[in-house]
Amino acid sequence: MTAAANELKPVLVFDSGIGGLTVLREARVLMPERGFIYIADDAGFPYGSWEEAALKERIVDLFAKLLAQYDPEVCIIACNTAFTLAGAALRAAFPQMTFVGTVPAIKPAAERTRSGLVSVLATPGTVKRAYTRDLIQSFATQCHVRLVGSQDLARLAEAYIRGDVVSDEAVMTEIEQCFVEMDGRKTDIVVLACTHYPFMANIFRRLAPWPVDWLDPAEAIARRARSLVPQVADAVHPDDFDFAVFTSGAPDFPTRRLMQGFGLRA
Repeated sequence: MTAAANELKPVLVFDSGIGGLTVLREARVLMPERGFIYIADDAGFPYGSWEEAALKERIVDLFAKLLAQYDPEVCIIACNTAFTLAGAALRAAFPQMTFVGTVPAIKPAAERTRSGLVSVLATPGTVKRAYTRDLIQSFATQCHVRLVGSQDLARLAEAYIRGDVVSDEAVMTEIEQCFVEMDGRKTDIVVLACTHYPFMANIFRRLAPWPVDWLDPAEAIARRARSLVPQVADAVHPDDFDFAVFTSGAPDFPTRRLMQGFGLRA
């Protein structure tokens, strides 16, 4: 299959804010011939403060507009909260579209752990969702899995990504419950179940009371998307295409500067 670059449909990456840039970064490496549209629902951020029914309705309504406007090849939902809540509804509402979801990386964590103690660091919504507990039941029954629902870490990560100062004390308050000691064993894997969190991984490593593997799912999500996007011979990336859209319509200067650093117009 061959095609001119401008005939290729773009890849749409969706997140509640700017955390999905961790996934975008990996996806662009694997799909260099595709244009990318990054959608940040900053008008709805943070998703953890929403009632589930209202948030699901918001996400589905947003995608009705996004799909009509941009007609992407595939949609990457780079947000655990959004996909675990609304993924099934999106696929039902838009059966012609391919959605690649983000779910807590519980299966690979269970396969890698040596101590059998795994923690899942997530938003409160992801922690309480049946989807997450079903993953544990399906793939990690042999492990002790601690679910840690952080109320403020996504907000702290947004601030940190934008260049604001974030205190060690504030971060440690959010992650300290991840570290479990039991019968001479210690937690050895922490699943980063929010795409915002990998941006702070170096802080997590520095503050951790002992070394653990901080499991970032971004590369696996990008690989899955690549497997579903047709490879086109001789295609090249369209010039001056990749851009970010903010549902607020008014990203501030630090955010626009960050987008430019990721090669996106905002």
